[in-house]
Amino acid sequence: MTPLATGRMMPHTAGAGRFAPSPSGDLHLGNLRTALLAWLFARCSARNFRLRIEDLDRVRPGAEQRQLEDLAAIGLDWDGAVVRQSERTQHYADAIDRLTAAGMTYECYCTRREIQKAVTAPHGPMGAYPGTCRELSAAERAAKRAEGRPAALRLRSRTTEFEIADEIHGTYRGVVDDFVLRRGDGTAAYNLAVVVDDASQGIDQVVRGDDLLPSSPRQAYLATELGLAVPGYAHVPLVLNTDGARLAKRDGAVTLRDRTALGETPRQVFALLAASLGYHGETPRALLDQFTPATVPHEPWILDPQHPDPARHG
Repeated sequence: MTPLATGRMMPHTAGAGRFAPSPSGDLHLGNLRTALLAWLFARCSARNFRLRIEDLDRVRPGAEQRQLEDLAAIGLDWDGAVVRQSERTQHYADAIDRLTAAGMTYECYCTRREIQKAVTAPHGPMGAYPGTCRELSAAERAAKRAEGRPAALRLRSRTTEFEIADEIHGTYRGVVDDFVLRRGDGTAAYNLAVVVDDASQGIDQVVRGDDLLPSSPRQAYLATELGLAVPGYAHVPLVLNTDGARLAKRDGAVTLRDRTALGETPRQVFALLAASLGYHGETPRALLDQFTPATVPHEPWILDPQHPDPARHG
């Protein structure tokens, strides 16, 4: 096992925070709540607030525009132009080229089923790629190609763990394996794209749902290998349904458009989100005098769309 590497939070200068939705559908109340928190974190620290559309995967026609409209409807604003990952593919290729030139990548021919079977074996940590293709010979790689297997590109990691500082969770140490940088179809993987984009946009504060906390050590480690600053993190609690599962469209009237169709105004929906955080107000600006990172709830908000109770937390 290699020595533990440690990421340090970048000291605040001008900096920026961000919200980065995927345009796969309308934002639900949990997404809007996280966007509000990201905005509050940024604005209360005099940072810019940027918006990025992460559209390298599934894109639903019209979803991006509806998401932008919903964010504006609850009073959120952002600085600069909206950035789209689909327009930044050369930046990802450049980063991969740098890593490859440094001997830090290798081709992986494993199928998803093979990986799932391997990572559940008792010899490795859950969810960590076991390095099956790490030391393939040239002949073995040629044989895989001859079989018609597409090759993903993985990072040849020089550590097994990395530590980050998180505003909500404190010090967090997570697994760093040889994670994918470029998928077999040639698309840049999320863990690479988000690191490159955050650095390019001057993001030094990442506020997002705590379901993404386990991916942060990988991203922070990759940033250091690319010579980029590691941002500060705040992984905020999710909104869950009454069964304790992540809020989803199937849970009922959970989007802004759903709520307005029932007769609520965007300000009323915003007031519900604010109350779920322990604040009172109908606009984001009205919350700035009340907000401090220390007051952010550490437990998820349990939402019943039929009978919303802002005070109910898990």
